[in-house]
Amino acid sequence: MKTLNLTRVSRLLILGLTISLGLTANRAVAQTAAEPVLLTSCGQSPGPVRLKIFLQKDAINFEYNLQAKAEDLMAKKKEGKPYKSIIIVTGASLKGMGAAGVSMDDELARTKALIAEAKKEGIKIVGSHIEGMARRSQGATAGDNTDEMSIDAVCNVCDLMIVKKEGDSDGRFTTISKAKNIPLILFEMNTEIEGVLKKVYNK
Repeated sequence: MKTLNLTRVSRLLILGLTISLGLTANRAVAQTAAEPVLLTSCGQSPGPVRLKIFLQKDAINFEYNLQAKAEDLMAKKKEGKPYKSIIIVTGASLKGMGAAGVSMDDELARTKALIAEAKKEGIKIVGSHIEGMARRSQGATAGDNTDEMSIDAVCNVCDLMIVKKEGDSDGRFTTISKAKNIPLILFEMNTEIEGVLKKVYNK
């Protein structure tokens, strides 16, 4: 009689659980995330530019507005072409905010109002962080916590998170996911974003 390799069995069980959780999250997303999409930012980092490329590759119907406001949602509704979901890319860039002529307080106030209006209208909110630890406080200058403020403003109240795995190396997003019961999709390489978006928008 052969002795079971417990380490191998444990790995298989963990792998099976991971796949199961991933499929569950993807099924939930496929039922709720829809087009057209509003792609915006909380913090004016370069992240949305990267995500924009993959939305285009996947032929997802989206509009790009880094400073989208609650009024923009209302305007689209009046046109009879309401947004069905919003992707808010978190991560703050002092350079980006400077170029846009806004402060972090401005960004947080705009994002809060945008999210409130989206929830009022039943628009699904996808919080995303795709730049890894380089776009976290660990990579910021001493005393600069604007990246974490951006994450708090969006990820605690969104319906789904799409996050680069390396950016969750401290468990920041996993903790939010478990505490708030928010589905979390992690990816490792930027090239995987295209596939993630296809699942999210059922392409």
